[in-house]
Amino acid sequence: MLRALPRALRAARPWGSLLARGCASGDAGPAPEIQVRALEGPDEGITEILMNRPRARNALGNVLVSELLQALARLREDQRVRVLLFRSGVKGVFCAGADLKEREQMSNAEVGIFVQRLRGLMDEIAAFPAPTIAAMDGFALGGGLELALACDLRVAASTAVMGLIETTRGLLPGAGGTQRLPRCLGVALAKELIFTGRRLSGVQAHTLGLVNHAVAQNEEGDAAYQRARALAQEILPQAPIAVRLGKVAIDRGIEVDIASGMAIEGICYAQNIPTQDRLEGMAAFREKRPPRFIGK
Repeated sequence: MLRALPRALRAARPWGSLLARGCASGDAGPAPEIQVRALEGPDEGITEILMNRPRARNALGNVLVSELLQALARLREDQRVRVLLFRSGVKGVFCAGADLKEREQMSNAEVGIFVQRLRGLMDEIAAFPAPTIAAMDGFALGGGLELALACDLRVAASTAVMGLIETTRGLLPGAGGTQRLPRCLGVALAKELIFTGRRLSGVQAHTLGLVNHAVAQNEEGDAAYQRARALAQEILPQAPIAVRLGKVAIDRGIEVDIASGMAIEGICYAQNIPTQDRLEGMAAFREKRPPRFIGK
């Protein structure tokens, strides 16, 4: 079973038997490597994916990747999810990257298939319809940073350590790092970081623009998570359909020329016009009261 969760998760609503293997009473099977929680109360609308593979420092092995893909497939259809937050249940680690010990046992063909699955996982995270936030309270190396790069927003503890270190292992980033890091930081800086395999602290990453926020670590070791949750709380009151369409407009528009991007924005805007939330926003403005958005 998973170890005791922080107080913020103890009041959360678990989502059924999404990954029930090892959870039933008397079941001696292995525990799930992720846990999905939908928060309640003032945090309702925030869903968390907790990675919990302590012996491997949350390394991305076959089981963890499969469980993440299963969770994303289910969550993307749930309109109650307004913000999806990725965090770690292993103190001092967000995700140590791909499981190289597991990979050593694979043939070249199997490695190619596994890396393709990793790339597909990152694409699923990037394409998730609601905003996604990575809370990096520890090491986020290689595939761990690629996972964070696939998220919309990143928050790091000042003591976190991150980097695309694949060249130091005789590899190159293969799960989107060579594509998402340049789009985040620019080509020249991304090349420097990938060529050197350099590691950055949370403060350095914030200075470069790699993370949205860097916060001093606390005694509990969850400062990035706390800041990420506060950031999610800022998103919650906003119109969910408008937020999701805004994400589509940005993600699709950044890949094309400005004229095409403007056309994409226009299409997204048109889709938002008939929503009840837009009418509620106008009414709330007219009546000088906070809007009550329902996601319709």
